Amino acid sequence: MLNWFLNNLKTFLLACAMAVAVWVSAVTTADPDEVRAYPRAVPLEVLGQDPRLVIVGTLPERVNVTLRAPRSVWEQLTASEGQVRALLDLSGLEAGQHRVQIQLQVAVQPVRVVSVTPQMLDVNLELLATKILPVELSIRGEPAIGYEAGAARLTPQQVTIVGPQSRVEQVISVRSDLSIAGVRQDVQTTLALRLLDANGAAVNGLTVSPESVQVFIPIVQQGGYRDIAVKVNVRGQVAAGYRLTTISVFPPVLTVYSPNPALVKELPGYIETEPLNLNGASQDIDVRLALLLPEGISIVGEQTVRVQVGVDAIEGSLSLNEVVITVVGLPPGLEAVISPERLDVILTGPLPLLDKLNANDVRFFVDLTGLPIGTHQVVPQAQIFIGDIQVQSFNPGTVEVIIRPANTPTPNSSP
Repeated sequence: MLNWFLNNLKTFLLACAMAVAVWVSAVTTADPDEVRAYPRAVPLEVLGQDPRLVIVGTLPERVNVTLRAPRSVWEQLTASEGQVRALLDLSGLEAGQHRVQIQLQVAVQPVRVVSVTPQMLDVNLELLATKILPVELSIRGEPAIGYEAGAARLTPQQVTIVGPQSRVEQVISVRSDLSIAGVRQDVQTTLALRLLDANGAAVNGLTVSPESVQVFIPIVQQGGYRDIAVKVNVRGQVAAGYRLTTISVFPPVLTVYSPNPALVKELPGYIETEPLNLNGASQDIDVRLALLLPEGISIVGEQTVRVQVGVDAIEGSLSLNEVVITVVGLPPGLEAVISPERLDVILTGPLPLLDKLNANDVRFFVDLTGLPIGTHQVVPQAQIFIGDIQVQSFNPGTVEVIIRPANTPTPNSSP
C-alpha cells in the first residue's frame, strides 16, 4: 500500500492543484477582483508622537488610496466611512528630520493595497518650548487739544508662548498697537498680540496664551480747557408756505480755552453763533458763522462753524371737481364713450406750488392704446407739468370706456 501511495503521489498532488485552480477560477469568475481608487480621501492619523515634541511644518490632512479587492468586498468598503485608516506612526522618534511611511489599516478582507499617495512623508520634530514675555504697547498719535493721556494699564502684563523651540527662540517681543489720535475720553479696548523677531518681522506658528490684551488709558482734560456745545442763534421766520426741517452745526462741540480756568468754568453748557437770519427763506441754507465769545475766552482750532438749515415747502392738498377726462391712444376709425365723463381729483404737493396751479399745468386722460373694440374698465391718469405735485386719488378710481366704430348710434335708454 505504501509503495502504491508513493508511486501515485505525483498524480494525487496534480489532482489537488487542478481542483484548487478550478475552485479559484470559479470564485474569481463569480466575484472578480477590481482595482479602484478609494472614493474618499482618507484622513491621516498621527500616532505615537512624544508629547515633548511638536511637528514643524504641515502634513497633508488626507491621502489618496488605490486598492485591489473582490467586487463584493468593494461594496462593504464603500458602505460607510472608517473602513480604511491611514496611520503615521511616530513612536520612538526623537527630535530631528525623519522620513516616515504611511501605513494602511483596512477593516474588510481580502484587500490588497495598490498605492498610497503620498506614500512617504518628511517629518520634522522639534522640542516643545515655552517662553514668557511682557506685553509692549505701542501708542500712536495724541489726544485732542486740551487733553492728556495717563499711564496705560494692561491686562495681562505678560503672556506665555508655546511652540517649536526654533520659532520660540526667534521671538524677542510681544506687541500691540493702539492709536489715541484726537480722543477726548478714556480708552478701553481689547487688542490682538503680535510676536516679533529681532528685525521686527512677525513670527507665526506659535500658540499665545492669552491671545489678546485689555488696555485702559485714562484721558484727562487739562486745566483751562473745556468742551462746550454750539447753539445756533436763529432769528426770523421762513417764507409763508415753508417750514424748517433741520438745523445742524458742524462741529457740534468745540474746545474753548482761557488762561484763567475760572472763566471757563463759569460758562454755561453752550456758546452761541452770531445771528442767522431766516426771514423769507424758501430753500436750504449752508453758511459758516462766527461765535460769540466772552472776553478772555478763545476757541481752540477753527474759529467758525458750519451751519446747515433744511427748508421744505409745507405739504397740502387741492380738490378738483368735475374734471374733464380726455382720450389718448384711440386708433383711427374708432370712437370712445366714457362714463362718467368727469371725475373728482385730489392733488397733493407743496402749498406754494398748489396755489400757483392752473388749468394749463395739468391734464387728465385715459390711455386706450392697444385696447380692442368692446367695453373696458380703465384707470385714469394725470400729466402734471409742475414737479413735486402728485395725484392722491381719482373719484371714481376707474371709468367705463366703450370702444366702437366711429359714427355708431348710441342706443336710446328705456323710458
